[in-house]
Amino acid sequence: MLGVIFADIFGLDGIIVLVVVALVLFFGADKLPKLARGLGSASHEFKKGLNEGDPKSETEQISDDTKNNN
Repeated sequence: MLGVIFADIFGLDGIIVLVVVALVLFFGADKLPKLARGLGSASHEFKKGLNEGDPKSETEQISDDTKNNN
């Protein structure tokens, strides 16, 4: 409910700006790049883990794609 009130007052762009300002104040400007790198790294590892559970390996997928294109 509180989020709806903020969305009505500030709009989506205003909420994004408020969140960024709050993050800068809370973590400091020098820590934000490290935080973003950590989130990106975690996302990459998660996607890598999903692909490892895939029955086809990446090389098999690439060879199948090249066969289908020719």
